[in-house]
Amino acid sequence: MGIKDDAVQIRAQGWRTLAALHNLIEGELERALQAQHGLSVVEFTVLDALSRQDGWHMRMAQLARAGALSSSATTRLVTRLEDRALLTRILCMDDRRGIYTELTAAGEALLAEAHPTHDAVLRQALENAAKVPELHDLVTAVDAGTRVEA
Repeated sequence: MGIKDDAVQIRAQGWRTLAALHNLIEGELERALQAQHGLSVVEFTVLDALSRQDGWHMRMAQLARAGALSSSATTRLVTRLEDRALLTRILCMDDRRGIYTELTAAGEALLAEAHPTHDAVLRQALENAAKVPELHDLVTAVDAGTRVEA
């Protein structure tokens, strides 16, 4: 195996490790959020992204990026969340083709309930993953990104 092949293998292994950590965390979050709040991880992610708009709304394309979804999957998700009265759609006055989404009071309340669960499960999943030798260094890198310098 040449140098180029080694680099490809190292990148591929890094990607597999990242995917393994992601799957481990997402599975734990999915189980806890569904069981305790009736939310999927992607629903939580979208509601959280909307909550961070500080009183503003988001275009559907922005939500798609926030949830790592296709536009059709975003439309289906928004419809489900709108049916549950967790968000609402607003037509853009400047561009009639544009649709904004906005968090409702019920969405804010459910998100506030779900945040402690999300945070606790994420913290525990990272702690558990750090005990797996293949994941330890990646967890350390993730944790280092969350530390705020005083």
